[in-house]
Amino acid sequence: MAMLAILVILLLPYVLTPIYAVGHPVSTLMIGRWLSGAPVTRTWVDLDAMAPALPRSVVAAEDAKFCTHHGVDWSSLREVIEDAQDGEVVRGGSTITQQLAKNLFLWPGRSMVRKGLEFPLAFWIDFVLPKKRVLELYLNVAELGPAGQFGAEAGAQYAFGRSAAALSAQEASLLAAILPNPVIRSARRPGPGVRRIAGTYRIRARSAGLDTCWGRNRGF
Repeated sequence: MAMLAILVILLLPYVLTPIYAVGHPVSTLMIGRWLSGAPVTRTWVDLDAMAPALPRSVVAAEDAKFCTHHGVDWSSLREVIEDAQDGEVVRGGSTITQQLAKNLFLWPGRSMVRKGLEFPLAFWIDFVLPKKRVLELYLNVAELGPAGQFGAEAGAQYAFGRSAAALSAQEASLLAAILPNPVIRSARRPGPGVRRIAGTYRIRARSAGLDTCWGRNRGF
């Protein structure tokens, strides 16, 4: 019976992923906060309703090869491993798809077990869901504020007092700059480091054309 329960838990994300082609899923972190009584703020916003600068900035910040990889960016992962061998780990190698797998189905923190579960899930998500939906899901479940603000709308309202649809390019780049840790970094009161990073992402976002990305799944 215990083995059956474990098998069901392991297979559940693979069953849910096609269902998440529609609807407004929540993250495991959001569920955890609800269960603990901590506040959660999230208002779903379709990708087409967001300021175009926001998805471009997030792709530029988190996953420059989002449109071309199949869930895992092996070249970036190799660079991270080489950095680790040299004792110079200064960044992560997770793609947006991997982060979405973690947010929807797994748990935060660093763990070889979690990574082992995350890789096949990322491949499955990329195979089943269009790139546009993957990015839309990520931008609606990513933690974007220090007190339970999840998703682009809650993050934009907290940081700038405006909707995700009304963000300027500078504001979009500041939100991208606080990923993946909006508790330590702030878009509302950005320090020099966050402003410098945001400036870099703003420049990169100008060339992050996403129109050619949509629909590039299933062995494109």
